[in-house]
Amino acid sequence: MPLQQLVQYFNDRFETEHHSNIRPFILEKGLVSGIFGPIQTSSDFESIRRTDDHEKLIGHIAQLSVTPYDNNQHSQRSIEIGDLLTDVITQPADFQSIISLDRLCRTVHMLNYLAYSHKGGVLFLDVDPRHILGIKQDHGAYFEEIIIKCGLAVQNIVISMTVNSFYALHHTQLLDGLNNYRQRGYQIALNIGSLYAAHGLRDLIDKLSADYLRISAPDTATIQHSNSNWLSTLGQLTELQHLICGQTILQQVKQKNQADIATTAHFNLIQGDYYDKLITDHLRCL
Repeated sequence: MPLQQLVQYFNDRFETEHHSNIRPFILEKGLVSGIFGPIQTSSDFESIRRTDDHEKLIGHIAQLSVTPYDNNQHSQRSIEIGDLLTDVITQPADFQSIISLDRLCRTVHMLNYLAYSHKGGVLFLDVDPRHILGIKQDHGAYFEEIIIKCGLAVQNIVISMTVNSFYALHHTQLLDGLNNYRQRGYQIALNIGSLYAAHGLRDLIDKLSADYLRISAPDTATIQHSNSNWLSTLGQLTELQHLICGQTILQQVKQKNQADIATTAHFNLIQGDYYDKLITDHLRCL
């Protein structure tokens, strides 16, 4: 189905589901965006490559692109959305708003991914842990309909959840939700944005046996000036993930000293500007 028809279909669906005349999906110059309160969301896609062969592309990570949107309409929902986009876990969660925003963003990503899907591989899509906690059953059923409508396969979608020590306290509910996704054919990834947030996650990683473990590379200052605690934590996480036969991804690699970590710590996969530049420079030399 042509992209314009898909956008129209999902706008019609949104109107029906929410009993409103709001049509949040916009197609401009081949790119789909979604309107949610005062923000306009779209997609960027980051390449994931093999550590031992940087030219081997195994998939993409969908990143959320957010810009202000002003349609001169203000509502309580518009006021609250800024808080929902933050990672302040002490704030009371409006689960329904989180779920609605999460679904809208993933729909936008799927529509924009159609231009990349011919490259093959898997697509990593972030899901807010509060979305998983807010849904009681049938996780992934709603999104499965979106994937199929776009002509894609659930098996090539990786549901990725960012975790820290706070969410480890809710690991039973999170495990149940993520396993619901897995039973529908989705792959699963855990995303650790910072090694300092990794404390208390070993049990969750072990019990979930995720297909992928995403770890952000330490910044240059940490590598050069801190003690070796981060290196020990990194080694423990990668060793555990390999023991459960999962793959590891070192992400947000920008410098060579970060890239060296991917090799020495035996990461399977890598992502970051450093590798994109290597590939671009290599192609220019051909």
